[in-house]
Parts: sequence; structure tokens; C-alpha cells
Amino acid sequence: MVLIWTQFGVKHKNVNVKCKVRVMHRGDSSGSSSSADSSKSEQETPCLSIKPTGKDFYKVLGVTPESNEDEIKKAYRKLALKFHPDKNSDADAEDRFKEIAEAYEILTDPKKKSIYDQFGEEGLKNGGNIFRNNFPSDPHSTFSNFFHGSDHFDIFFGNDFEAEDDLFNPFRRFPFSHVGGFGGCENGLRRGQKVLQGEAVVHDLPVTLEEVMHGCTKHVKVTRSRLNPDGRSLRSEEKVLNVVVKKGWKAGTKITFPREGDETPSSAPADITFILRDTEHPQYKREGSNIVYTAQITLKEALCGCTVNVPTLDNRMMPLPCSDVIKPGAVRRLRGEGLPLPKSPSQRGDLVVEFQVVFPDRIPPQSREIIKHSLAQC
Repeated sequence: MVLIWTQFGVKHKNVNVKCKVRVMHRGDSSGSSSSADSSKSEQETPCLSIKPTGKDFYKVLGVTPESNEDEIKKAYRKLALKFHPDKNSDADAEDRFKEIAEAYEILTDPKKKSIYDQFGEEGLKNGGNIFRNNFPSDPHSTFSNFFHGSDHFDIFFGNDFEAEDDLFNPFRRFPFSHVGGFGGCENGLRRGQKVLQGEAVVHDLPVTLEEVMHGCTKHVKVTRSRLNPDGRSLRSEEKVLNVVVKKGWKAGTKITFPREGDETPSSAPADITFILRDTEHPQYKREGSNIVYTAQITLKEALCGCTVNVPTLDNRMMPLPCSDVIKPGAVRRLRGEGLPLPKSPSQRGDLVVEFQVVFPDRIPPQSREIIKHSLAQC
């Protein structure tokens, strides 16, 4: 009777498997033959090649089994950008994009890679629930996760997506231009073309003179549309923008928040712009950095003189003596009691006092004669 013991060794999925065959005759107590017989009975013979079946994911990414993780990532980045269906309009682009993502997910996962190297694609499909449940994954999620949620328009249409230098750098940001668009492209958007940014969203931002006087920060909640990680569907989200209003800023000043507005699959996020608008004040009217206060005085005060108490924006009372005759519409200035100058907030404009003379509805006859006599020389 002859007993055969075999030993298999697998070096790699693409390398033929060799087996060692040892022939043992009945009566051998040690499990080995004599030296003369040993060379004849123990030998290595090539067996049938055992190659994993299914897709060759190394070939899909254009890498070798000896490639390290960075080389795999570098290959995925280049191919994913080339075959993304939003950029490439070839008939097979969608399938290539899915296949590239599938290869990347497997070759960068140590457990999946180990099973794939030994048993191939079928081994992953039949190797247990842990792999059957998530194989293959969503290629668009893979793409978004790889680029850390970066704006996919920046990624697609930057000027250097085919450059060989620094192809994989997690801290890299990609250039973007706001001009151009998708129209008139037979083969998809090509390198050098630009994507259109959405139209800016404009809001009025009302501010009081007191807020302009001291400066303030307004918290504005906006609702906007944003792309989901798949790069196609949209979600609605809210965000609070902190709008800083500096001292002395004039009405009409624009404050822009770049790329904080709506986003769509065909356009990059729009800007949000706030335009300052002065709210009506019960006491003052604004004229640039000056504020105008209207003081009402009687005819007697206008002719005989008076002292007018003028309120300021910081809640003080400024006495303004008037000894001369005050004509209707006359003005006086309180220097440095206005609003801060936008370019030099330590300096301020003026508080302009405009006089309004209130005339009596009637004058008694005796008073009229006195006035005539008193004004005879005027």
C-alpha cells in the first residue's frame, strides 16, 4: 500500500501553485525513506494553476499586487476623475466608474484584499455576510469620501487634475473659476472648461443708527439647498451667518458670504450678499457720517434768542445757545457728535441741528401794534 501526503503553497493569486508529494511505503516507521530512495520518492511536481476567478481589480486600476496604498489611491484618483459620469459622456463611463470604485474599495481594505488575493472576486461574494451585504458599495459615496467632501466642481474642473505631481494629497485644494458652463459639449466637460456658479442671493440687512454708531454683529439664519454626497440629489439645510457690521458703515454697503447660497447638480454654490439699509429713526436723519436733528423753536425764541438742548446718539444732552435771530431752516453744527467715519472710526461726523420756527396761528390786536412798533426800524 502507498500513502501520499501533499503540501500546497500559495504565493500569490497570479502565481502557479506547486505541491510537494512524498511517497511512503508500508513499513516505514519514521515516515521517511532511505537517502537513496528519498530522492526518488520525495519530489516537487508542478500542479494545476489555481487562479482566482472574476475581475482583475489590479488591472482595473493599472497597479500591481506589490503596489502600496498610496499608489492605489493615486491610481484611483486619476481614473475616477477621468471616468466620472458627470464629466465623461462615453457610453461605458458609468460602468468604468463603478468598476474603478469597486476595485479601490477592495484593494484598500486589508480584509477584503486578503480574501481577494486568495480566492478572487467570487471569494468576496461568497465569503460571508460581512462582504455580501456591502459589495459592491455606492461609487458616488466612494468618490465623495475620497475627496473629503470637497466641492466636486472644483475637483472635476481644476486646471491640474491630470498632473502627475502630488496627485494624492489630503490637504490639497483645487482651483475654481466662476465663469463658463455645461452647454454645447458633445463629449462632456473637458479639461479647461469652467462651471457656472449660481446667481448671488441678495438680502437687505436693516440696521439702526445706534448699531452703526457702536458696530454690531447680526445673526442671520438662511435656508439653502445643498448637494448630497452622491453629487446629484439635494437636501435643504439651515445655517446661521454672523454678519459683522463695523462702525460707521454707510447704507448700501455690501457684505458677501462666498459660496454660502444654493447649490445644484449643474452649478456651484451661489454667494449670499447682504446690503445695509438704514432703518427710520424717530429723531435723526442720516446724511453720510452726519446726522441731522430738527429743533423746533417758537417765533419768540427765534427772534429773542434761546438755548436748545440737543439729544445725542449716546444719550447725552448738548446745550446749544442761540443769541442771534434764527431764521427758518437755519442750521448749527455740533462737531464730532455724528457717526464714526467708515475709514477712520476714531473720528466722527457732525450732529447738524436744523431749526424749524413754529409760527402762532393768531396774534392779539394789541400785540400786533407792539410788534409793528418794535419792528419799525427793521
